[in-house]
Amino acid sequence: MMFEHLRKIDFERLDKTLRNQKADAIPLIELGIHPDIKREITGKPVVTVHEDIQFMRSLGYDFLKVQPRIDLELNRKKAEDESKSTDRSWSSEHDSLVKDWESFEAYPFPKREDINYSRLEEAGKLIPDDMGIIGQYGDIYTSVWETMGFETFSMLMYEEPDLVAEMFRRIGDVIYSMFEVMAQMDFVKVLWYSDDIAYSSGLMVDPDFLREHFFPWLKKIGKLATARNIPFIYHSDGVLYDVMEDILDCGVTALHPLEPISMDIGELKNRYGDKIALCGGIDVDQLARASTDTIRNLTRKYIRIAGKNGGWAAGSSNSITEYMKTENVLAMIETVLKEGSY
Repeated sequence: MMFEHLRKIDFERLDKTLRNQKADAIPLIELGIHPDIKREITGKPVVTVHEDIQFMRSLGYDFLKVQPRIDLELNRKKAEDESKSTDRSWSSEHDSLVKDWESFEAYPFPKREDINYSRLEEAGKLIPDDMGIIGQYGDIYTSVWETMGFETFSMLMYEEPDLVAEMFRRIGDVIYSMFEVMAQMDFVKVLWYSDDIAYSSGLMVDPDFLREHFFPWLKKIGKLATARNIPFIYHSDGVLYDVMEDILDCGVTALHPLEPISMDIGELKNRYGDKIALCGGIDVDQLARASTDTIRNLTRKYIRIAGKNGGWAAGSSNSITEYMKTENVLAMIETVLKEGSY
């Protein structure tokens, strides 16, 4: 089915790569693949855990990524589109659900007992021996500023620092608890934390603020992975050079998604290729608009540069979105499977 004949599924390939070791071939990785793309490829919706496992196998992925479920009641605007299987939403920079201590006390923060792990538990029962499960969640920093609205958050960083600190503590505790539970699941072979802290022009806030409020949580999650001796992936868009040493200090073994507009893959490989594995990098804009030949050549460039001596998992520079050309996504995957062996 699809690309399974091109390469044998083997989770050890991804495991080695995420530890910055050279495997037998370059593995594939994605933070997510949009349901519309899955349906275009298979001709039917991919909904159940079993269907998701079979879909990932068919394309040559050695893993299944699964999230716990929780409702964080975030402050988001939504644009409904009946032609799409999911709504497109964005964060409100103006509106605030928490803007002072009174609204903080009234806000319905989720509790640890509200978290649903049923899909993870089902995946643990169904995953084949040659695949691995990645337990993924994130957004401590993002959930804080989205709940407060970025304008209010930015002002309260200075006007009410204790309130902002308490927001990080309250939200961080719940999200960290997910990773505590996932780290105790023997079938979870990788932890993946995602939280965007940067733009293509630089960090969203001062690095010292992140060192005080964000990186301690990332380090705590990293210690869970280290205790299990499993890889730990961190995802953030944007330019991260100013905090790369902080990221490394948190026990992160692999960095995703390597936005090309933000960080050059050659520079990343030269500066940090001996310290951390790299994941992704194939430009989402090119995947959406370029020709399949362009995508194949771009993928070959990454195989040559990022894949040199191992330590690179191939994928997009964010995730597979509904507006990408399906033929380009398949061209990227097929090129890696055919030409990414060591």
